[in-house]
Amino acid sequence: MGFYSTQARPIDPVPSQKVVVMSGEEAPTQQRQQQREPPAGDPQRSPGELPLSCRSLVLTGYGGYDKVKLQVGPLVRPRLQPQELLVRVKACGLNFAELMGRQGLYEPLPAPPVTLGMEGAGIVEAVGEGVKGRKVGERVIVMSRSGMWQETVAVPAARAFPMADSMSFEEGAALPINYLTAYLMLFHMANLTPGKSVLVHMAAGGVGIAATQLCQTVPDVTVFGTASPSKHDVITQVGVTHPIDYRTKDYVEEIHKISPKGVDIVLDPLGGADTQKGFNLLKPLGSLIVFGAANCVTGQKKSLLALMKTWYNQLSINTLKLMQTNKAVCGFHLSYMDDEHIDMGMASLLRLYAEGKIKPRIDSCFHFEEVTDAMRRMHERQNIGKIILLPEPKKRDVEMMTSAEKLGKK
Repeated sequence: MGFYSTQARPIDPVPSQKVVVMSGEEAPTQQRQQQREPPAGDPQRSPGELPLSCRSLVLTGYGGYDKVKLQVGPLVRPRLQPQELLVRVKACGLNFAELMGRQGLYEPLPAPPVTLGMEGAGIVEAVGEGVKGRKVGERVIVMSRSGMWQETVAVPAARAFPMADSMSFEEGAALPINYLTAYLMLFHMANLTPGKSVLVHMAAGGVGIAATQLCQTVPDVTVFGTASPSKHDVITQVGVTHPIDYRTKDYVEEIHKISPKGVDIVLDPLGGADTQKGFNLLKPLGSLIVFGAANCVTGQKKSLLALMKTWYNQLSINTLKLMQTNKAVCGFHLSYMDDEHIDMGMASLLRLYAEGKIKPRIDSCFHFEEVTDAMRRMHERQNIGKIILLPEPKKRDVEMMTSAEKLGKK
């Protein structure tokens, strides 16, 4: 069983009281009051006990930002299956995969309607039969191929990892997807060793920051990082040796000015023509690792022109050419990774965090109501580090709910 086969089990609100609102909009006061009423048919609740909150971000169809909607409603406490945990999510990670999924370009994501989200951090609220090593009240990092963008999730215990005491929920949510991707590519595919050189595209993004930090754990590694000029100071502080403005300069030419023979490792999240450039940049015995197709995403909605252009310019190569050039081309997709490598990778990353060698850089935090702003920030490549989503209502919304409750008691 791999990461692709594990999925946060959907937790549905009470159908008769389900409320769906556009992200950024607010549910009417009357509907918010209804969320506090005890739903019928919840045998696991004690008399007078408040229902579990159910706030989730649901992809209702493929298209623009408006296809991701905030769903709010009361919740029947789920019956945990054996080897499952119930986790109250405190922070979730936003990944480029969700932007692609919204456009129908991410194959592992189930068809809409589906709750998005691949990673989060929170507190264990209940433990299913047969679970060992996890307990109620424990702070954990959780992973799934989808379903993490909700307040309460039922997840396989195998995909929950204990958090360090010093780690914030935001850092916990920022760690698994980006850092596992970078770690497994650098150390298990590319065999990063002292003295090597690495090209990191989108060096200010989540994977870019993670890869750069991980490169710093190996002596004498040279990192070339592409990013807009406004981000160069930050990525240099993180560890990029040579920042390159990809918007106004040809990064291939800039690298050859510094390293005429090229680089040992290229991490390619772009696809299309950039994959061919990456292959040509490799030194003998170098490795090109393709792990994305960001060039396909050019606007809010799917662009057939961008898809065709990326496909047309994609690298096509045969094994004879690989033999003649002494180069390696690899593909990486975390959603299809096996449990063994995920467990091993997370153990290594948590150890590196405890040793102070890596630390997720949080760019910004957005409440679920602000998911459009969060996605727009990533799409326009304004972020430097990880964008985090917070399931809890904004303070203003909590005050409105409290006021509605007081009115209801009069």
